Amino acid sequence: MKGWMWLLAVVVIIGVIGGSLWGTYNGLVKKSLAVDAQWAQVETQYQRRFDLIPNLVNSVKGIMAQEQQVFGDLADARTRYAGAVTPDEKAVAGADVEVALARLLVIMENYPDLRSVETVQNLMDELAGTENRISVERRRYNEMVRDYNTAIKTFPRNMLAGMFGFTEREYFKSVSGADQVPKVEF
Repeated sequence: MKGWMWLLAVVVIIGVIGGSLWGTYNGLVKKSLAVDAQWAQVETQYQRRFDLIPNLVNSVKGIMAQEQQVFGDLADARTRYAGAVTPDEKAVAGADVEVALARLLVIMENYPDLRSVETVQNLMDELAGTENRISVERRRYNEMVRDYNTAIKTFPRNMLAGMFGFTEREYFKSVSGADQVPKVEF
């Protein structure tokens, strides 16, 4: 009888440890997938921006043919984004789009007649809303990364995370120079 009690105690302990490991592993998988899903949200907003830009550019082109470099810069930045593979590469390419887009916005501010065109104004409003959405989704992505990184770095999960290949994720960071106002010279 005493032997059965020991065996039962060992089985219960193994079951508790196994259940804990199982739950921890599944929790880490869920956090990893949440980070991936949130990055997809960032990319969705980037795509929305990229879909709006050609419409805005074509509307502005029809009114202002002399600013061809800005349009070329926007097209080049969109192409670099399309070729980017990793979130870091996409973040850098997305920042290039932001710089080119900021130059276009400065040009538009210098031409009040251009802003008064209804199509351009509607597209500008859509783009401004999209920029706000991008900012929100980036913030949410960084929050998910923080939660995930915290989970894989805290004891005892850090031992299990390392054993199963869960590695730290990178935060979305602005590229250097993103805090500089673009200069537009005529």
